[in-house]
Amino acid sequence: MKILIIGRGGREHAIAWKVAQSNLVSQVFVAPGNAGIGQQFINVPINETDNTAIVQWSKENSIDLVIIGPEAALQNGLADELIKNNIKVFGPTKAAAQIEASKEFAKELMRKYHIATADFATFSDYESAKKYLDEKGAPIVIKYDGLAAGKGVVVAMTTEEADAALRDMLLDAKFGEGKVVMEEYLEGPEFSLLTLVNGCQVVPLVIAQDHKRAFDGDEGPNTGGMGAYSPVTIIPQTAIDEAVEKIMKPVAAAMVDEGKPFCGVLYGGLMLTKNGPKVIEFNARFGDPETEVVLPKIKSDLVQHIMDVLNGRPTHVEFHDDTFLGVVLASKGYPGSYPKGLPIDGLDEVKQLVFHMGTAKKDGKWVTAGGRVLFVVGRGRTIQEAQKDAYEGVHKISSDALFYRNDIGHQAIDN
Repeated sequence: MKILIIGRGGREHAIAWKVAQSNLVSQVFVAPGNAGIGQQFINVPINETDNTAIVQWSKENSIDLVIIGPEAALQNGLADELIKNNIKVFGPTKAAAQIEASKEFAKELMRKYHIATADFATFSDYESAKKYLDEKGAPIVIKYDGLAAGKGVVVAMTTEEADAALRDMLLDAKFGEGKVVMEEYLEGPEFSLLTLVNGCQVVPLVIAQDHKRAFDGDEGPNTGGMGAYSPVTIIPQTAIDEAVEKIMKPVAAAMVDEGKPFCGVLYGGLMLTKNGPKVIEFNARFGDPETEVVLPKIKSDLVQHIMDVLNGRPTHVEFHDDTFLGVVLASKGYPGSYPKGLPIDGLDEVKQLVFHMGTAKKDGKWVTAGGRVLFVVGRGRTIQEAQKDAYEGVHKISSDALFYRNDIGHQAIDN
């Protein structure tokens, strides 16, 4: 098979790396890819949201399967265009991708089908939202209703912080014109559950835990994720089973009932509360950076699993016993503004698995080209061993432009 992966980050690098291990696959293309991806695979210089060019190129190059990475491409209806042109795709239609693109859609769906989530209310004007805030108080969670690259969520511990978030989103339109969803604050460890879905068929992968805050000790602003590890020993198997049976399977069935059947990766961002697992959010694609630790944990053939799911066949995913832990090296200033094009040294000395998130080559040397730049994955029999292995790799990389957290995996290690 010839496979085309859509996207340009660490997630797509990990997907390409895993897909290339399949005996079913002869060639892997990534559009548009990045400099690191281009070292191992064939980059195709087409933007993720250029549906016409992607369809055309896929036809001309007899692509057997397209795997869509980023949410923007899904929201732009790329899957719909591929389906229309009889090109096999693993990724939801625009209608089904609403489960991520609209927080309000997802919350109303959960309310209708009795899927466990936080209480909520939706507002499009500041005055009504402020009134609700005055009634409810803090802590409270405020989410921008549209796509905001993982940065549109504020967990406000004070009413002042909550008010500032409402002003940002509703008065200053920081992420564009739109609504906000205000949610009850839940407590408990978070975990990410990625599932391969087609209609009512739901195949769970192993869970991971992401680290959203920029700095050690879960301090600083929310980011797209600063590291992840899998499996998550602090979440019991009974809670994972409950999440599959009472959240992921019912939501897949609900999408079918709503006439928006889901096909692709349905990602549950979940929290284990004292009343069992509850949904924080859904994503309509492989999570980033969770994908970069979940895919290395898969022992069996990912492409075979995807093809089985696309054809409605049962499929059995096998996992390695080892733990995988990955650390993001990000540009100083991220998730705010940051410079690009700054040198990175020592990459060639890293023996660990490295996925490129935002790198470029300049005069034969590696330079930064994004907010999150590199992802180094450690492996070990325990979380401690995997953490030690990952940081050994991280410490080989030297760049004045980069920073990283020193405590990825701390929740599992401290408990």
